[in-house]
Amino acid sequence: MLQVCLNGARGRDECPHLPVTPAELATAARQAVDAGAVDIHLHPKDRHGQDTLDGSAVAAAVGAVRAAVPGVPVGVTTGAWATADPGTRAAQVRAWTLLPDHASVNFHEDGAVDVATALLDRGVGVEAGVWSGTSGARRFLAWSGAHRVLRVLAEITESAPHDAVRAAAGLLDELAPAAAPVLLHGEDAAAWPVLRLAAARGLDTRIGLEDALLLPDGTPAPGNAALVRAAREVIAGAGSRRPHGPADPSG
Repeated sequence: MLQVCLNGARGRDECPHLPVTPAELATAARQAVDAGAVDIHLHPKDRHGQDTLDGSAVAAAVGAVRAAVPGVPVGVTTGAWATADPGTRAAQVRAWTLLPDHASVNFHEDGAVDVATALLDRGVGVEAGVWSGTSGARRFLAWSGAHRVLRVLAEITESAPHDAVRAAAGLLDELAPAAAPVLLHGEDAAAWPVLRLAAARGLDTRIGLEDALLLPDGTPAPGNAALVRAAREVIAGAGSRRPHGPADPSG
């Protein structure tokens, strides 16, 4: 499964063509799905371009994207940087009027269980965000509701490619007891090396302007669709190199 992460907590100062408004997110989502993405993760923004969990912003972003790509799952963030107080974050989730299909919850953040429970109570799938170099894996695996999540979002925070790949292997070992599928991804300079590792291991992964502003050859990505197309090529190449079963003698 290849997910596109359309914008993240970035701003236009980092990427002038970053999709921010609901209309821009809808266009970017349509292009990314046409390029091969099958799931969407986005960060709703307020009028200042900052991440927000406000119900009206969530409804506007999710509604616009869902209309552009009907049938494709759409998810949002619940990151603490959008709303610092854990109780307020959970209350915002409970007040959403238009629900996403899933939402990420970072388990190293205070209040993660309360936010995840609020999502599950409303029928929203939980992507359990587990960041390398944090207590996230331990806290997630100790949670009694861990078996109820949609997937584990294994995020590698190390920026140097070699360090990131090594951290990814360690985090995957730590997450081995998890019952849910794992989506593995990195960011910035480590985005492509970690994506290649995910592809080689046959894991779900993601790409988009949240994680990478450059294509594998180091040139600036003109948008999410170009990143998705490049990722599909990496995944296809890894699939052709993975060992398969015995050749069909009839062929």
